[in-house]
Amino acid sequence: MNPADLSATELLAAYRKKALSPVEATSAVLERIQELNPKLNAFNLIDSDGALASAKASEARWSKGAPAGALDGVPASIKDILLTKGWPTLRGSKLVDPNQAWTEDAPATARLREANAVILGKTTTPEFGWKALGDSPLTGITRNPWNTEHTPGGSSAGAAAQVAAGMGPLAVGTDGGGSIRIPCAFSGIVGIKPTFGRVPAYPPSAFGIVAHVGPMTRTVADTALMLDVLSGYDERDPWAAPNQPSVSAGLDTGIKGLRIAYSPTLGYAKVDPEVRASLDRAAQVFGELGAIVDTVDPGFPNPREAFKVLWTSGAAKVLSAFTPEQQTKIDPGLVASARFGATKSAVDWYAADAVRNDLIQTMVAFHRRYDLLLTPTVAVPALPVGYDLSDPHNQEHWIDWTPFSYPFNMSRQPAASVPCGLTKAGLPIGLHLVGRWHDDATVLRAARAFEAARPFSRPSV
Repeated sequence: MNPADLSATELLAAYRKKALSPVEATSAVLERIQELNPKLNAFNLIDSDGALASAKASEARWSKGAPAGALDGVPASIKDILLTKGWPTLRGSKLVDPNQAWTEDAPATARLREANAVILGKTTTPEFGWKALGDSPLTGITRNPWNTEHTPGGSSAGAAAQVAAGMGPLAVGTDGGGSIRIPCAFSGIVGIKPTFGRVPAYPPSAFGIVAHVGPMTRTVADTALMLDVLSGYDERDPWAAPNQPSVSAGLDTGIKGLRIAYSPTLGYAKVDPEVRASLDRAAQVFGELGAIVDTVDPGFPNPREAFKVLWTSGAAKVLSAFTPEQQTKIDPGLVASARFGATKSAVDWYAADAVRNDLIQTMVAFHRRYDLLLTPTVAVPALPVGYDLSDPHNQEHWIDWTPFSYPFNMSRQPAASVPCGLTKAGLPIGLHLVGRWHDDATVLRAARAFEAARPFSRPSV
């Protein structure tokens, strides 16, 4: 098998047996990037020389039987929203000056370096990570490896395309309304939005406490391994939670006896029939694996309007740094969102935050009865490139076709997406697993049980 197609855990096992070296693995991944990135546009910065130098240093450690770090020699990427020392962080915008001192790593970048991952480069994002699609004024269109006429989703667009296509097994994404889980669903990979604060973030996101950082991979075991690394405490983030337990321990212990709620619509969402049918089948699998599965809604009304206030207020903050003339170079959809946010007062923001707090209390009570909540990750399959809405007659914003993700940014719970099938057109469908605060381990344990029962497929790019 081509080393580019191996997972992180498989690479580490091969290094341990001396069946493969980090240089061989990194070279294979770089060859895959050279072949596919012109087609998919997943990376906007590739550091081949730096990656090979890191791989050679890793190879020397492994040859001495002295690897250092949980990801020693495993290729990984950073979304171009997060700081990386020595590389520009352009955030998908023509307005960020690349010619400045880039002297600091974000916490996620720092944790990967400490684990001796081989950092390949930076992955594409819509401008300032503002939407659930994969295009920006700076980098153009990022495409889905399953079908290049469709988006891989966003805003962690390049990360999803990279991982799905075998251009590196690990990617760091961010999620302010679904930006890890949506592209995982559209691209047929695994990812988790961890409990807020588990993975430190710095500088703080303009989108506030709805914004998370997390891993995107091809397997649940890789997601758990990477989350353990990213969870290292960083004092720069005042919300960071110290001393997080491993989510890898007990990953394969099964889900017998877990109480699981299946809500195909959350009580308010319109769902594509193929997505609904795939999720119905997935819910049955959990029952076959020994869980107690009930079809039940969690009981909160659609928090769309409150989320829109919280989120667009952040967009207004981002764009406040630019003049009206500069804003003519910004994605028009982001400008419109920011202008809406700028009309909201502090009273409006606090009223929206009160809705968020009510949602949290509803979910706290709900999880007294249920260990997990299952929903679709996204209500529709991947949109064609160039389209912002799946149903323009009944939608006005990207949040209208992804009603399952943003409520759990508001509640700050752990939520993962795993593949659960394909549409008749061959596009991936995502299963969404939501857990209690700080119970990321159970979310991933259930995801792993499902993966073992229904192994995930890969695109033939």
